[in-house]
Amino acid sequence: MKNWYQNLISDYPFLKFLGSRYTLVLLFFIIWMLFLDNYSYLDHRVLNKEINELEDNKEYYKQEIEKDKKNIKNLNNPGQTERYAREKYFMKKDSEDIYIIDIEEDKLKDSLERANQ
Repeated sequence: MKNWYQNLISDYPFLKFLGSRYTLVLLFFIIWMLFLDNYSYLDHRVLNKEINELEDNKEYYKQEIEKDKKNIKNLNNPGQTERYAREKYFMKKDSEDIYIIDIEEDKLKDSLERANQ
């Protein structure tokens, strides 16, 4: 058995380094930390992706809050309130008729927005 091992080492000298117990322990430690541990590298990658997504959501919602603040500021004006109610909720005066024209591009854009949500 030793003869076989010595022949192998003499043919491939790098196996002497790989066969060292320190190298084997280091290799075991690296594999353990990368794949098997509770705080493994793979788990950290998943968590970092999730953190990045949450930070992107945070930025998006900050922008939406700013837009809503501007809309609220505009809605303090009675003329703007009426305009908003007419455009958004299709409200009308008693003597008016409203015709809603649906454009195909708007339908496509709305369906894409719903799909992204």
